[in-house]
Amino acid sequence: MNPRERFHATLHYLPRDRCPIMDFGFWSETLVVWREQGYPEGADPDEFFGMDPQWIGCGGEVGLRPTFEERVIEDRGESEVVRQTDGVIVERGKFLGSIPRHLDHSLKDRDTWERHYQPRLMPDDPNRFPPSAEWRLKVEELTRPDREYPVFLNVGSLYGLPRNWFGLERISELVYDDRKLLEEIVETLADVIVSVIETTCAAGIRPEAANFWEDMCYRSGPLLSPKVFRELLVPQYKRITSVLHRHGVDIVFVDCDGKVDDLTPLWLEAGVNMMFPIEVGTWNADVVEFRRRFGKDLRLMGGVDKRILAGPKEGIAREIERLAPVVEEGGFIPTPDHRVPPDVPLSNYIFYLEEAKRIWGKGLSNIRPTSIPVRSGATLAAGALP
Repeated sequence: MNPRERFHATLHYLPRDRCPIMDFGFWSETLVVWREQGYPEGADPDEFFGMDPQWIGCGGEVGLRPTFEERVIEDRGESEVVRQTDGVIVERGKFLGSIPRHLDHSLKDRDTWERHYQPRLMPDDPNRFPPSAEWRLKVEELTRPDREYPVFLNVGSLYGLPRNWFGLERISELVYDDRKLLEEIVETLADVIVSVIETTCAAGIRPEAANFWEDMCYRSGPLLSPKVFRELLVPQYKRITSVLHRHGVDIVFVDCDGKVDDLTPLWLEAGVNMMFPIEVGTWNADVVEFRRRFGKDLRLMGGVDKRILAGPKEGIAREIERLAPVVEEGGFIPTPDHRVPPDVPLSNYIFYLEEAKRIWGKGLSNIRPTSIPVRSGATLAAGALP
């Protein structure tokens, strides 16, 4: 089977030769550290590690167009204050940095929404897609009947992006202080997403899956109550997933960190049928328990505790064996539950992949290279998960 066929068969519980062997990606610092341990500079991770191709994006941009100009406001030595392309002012580390710390936000209320953000969210903005010649070549590649690799259509975010734009405190206040504004923003984002889906599929592209990005849960549960989630977001999710289903895209997943248990039934109700990355973290998410609780209606991707990759190899081997029954059942693509951090030794990661290939890959020794757009270093391919 080729990677496209294998991906489809896995997520539809069909016969297959083996499980896809994939990853989430790496911290940008990880490959820098690994170069001192033998990782070749400039090597493509999929080719070097012998993994199936992944994270190949298609379609247009569903965020701000044009973006804000990124600008360094202040250099603080080991960190810097930056206005990001989404208009948020953050302090971020220059190396081995954690999540950037929000300092201020350009989006504060209806006035700043109408002046700075709404004009950047026009559904029919031609700049959402590449120039015509470039787009034509991309369409030719992605519509080839013999395309061997799966592609994903990024359908953006209904909560995660405005949460970033406003900041967590302000968007939480809006739920009660100005629900109409929040509803308008969510509907505007859905308008953009639907337009991008229609244009992409009208060109003949049929992605194997579509992906949302939300990151709306922490260690104890969601940032938005299930009641408000159902009222505010579920109708627009249903609108988007119905368009995807009409175009034959029946695998729709959401990338959401944290404890997603309380929202998963609502996502399923809204037509989102796969969870990713199923972070183990401090909340002990477990794909075995997810499968027991939600059955085969819920597909799974991720779920391998990235922390064990830095520990003894015996622990890595035990985890691979523990997850094997769910892998064998199908509907599950195991990957580390977030980008691999630099404290994981290169030798450990290679051991993890060798064991994964032996058990999940049914004795796979390596993977034949596939002609795909090259993933650049530690970053994901253009148009893939944010």
